[in-house]
Amino acid sequence: MSPFSRRQNGQPRGILSLGETTWDRLMDRRHVERLRRARDLLTAKGFDTRDAPLACYSGSGFHPDPEFEVPSDVRLIGLGQLYAG
Repeated sequence: MSPFSRRQNGQPRGILSLGETTWDRLMDRRHVERLRRARDLLTAKGFDTRDAPLACYSGSGFHPDPEFEVPSDVRLIGLGQLYAG
């Protein structure tokens, strides 16, 4: 699946979602910050990123950080969500 939306005449190409995946280590706020920077760079290059959620997929989970509130545009997806039936 492509992370890009279909090209519309005269409109910037949209980004559907940006994500990062780890299997063997906990993810933390640094992963979210890296995805935000990537989204900012894509915006600067002319892509439409205003509706692109950020997704962190982790096989090991997420580091608990009481000082970090997960923003509404960020999805934290662990094994439970991936394999829920």
